[in-house]
Amino acid sequence: MTYESGLSVEERVSSLFQPDTVLPAQYLDTVSRKSHLDPEKKLMLAVLEDAVACYQKNVSVRDGKGKSLFLEAEEWVLMEQNDDWLFSFGNICEALGLNPQYIRAGLLRWRQKRVEERPKAKIYRLAPRSRGKKRATMSGGTERRLKKAAGR
Repeated sequence: MTYESGLSVEERVSSLFQPDTVLPAQYLDTVSRKSHLDPEKKLMLAVLEDAVACYQKNVSVRDGKGKSLFLEAEEWVLMEQNDDWLFSFGNICEALGLNPQYIRAGLLRWRQKRVEERPKAKIYRLAPRSRGKKRATMSGGTERRLKKAAGR
């Protein structure tokens, strides 16, 4: 019995147990490689790290370049759903073996927590509040001068 390759079953089975021929350069390239990522993946990781850093660093900035960087990072990470582009958020995450929805959800939770922890503005009274309908008293001369200035 032969298959499409023209080999018999016995030849196919025996070929499974024969060693593959590998050139020394191919073997050493794989074994001696110090980096676990290809250069393209390093670049993708750098782009992702920069976007997350811009998002987190500028989340509370209200104007200027920081706000622009935040909005750009937010749009790329959270809003972009078009994965046609090679360096889209979804494609980078997939290439690095990361779940893009998980990262998006984590950044949204981080931002919500950050907003809740933000210190609230305090209101300080400059003068004590008068109780009831009691009117503030002025000396007679001060009151006359104010009426004269007002034209009464």
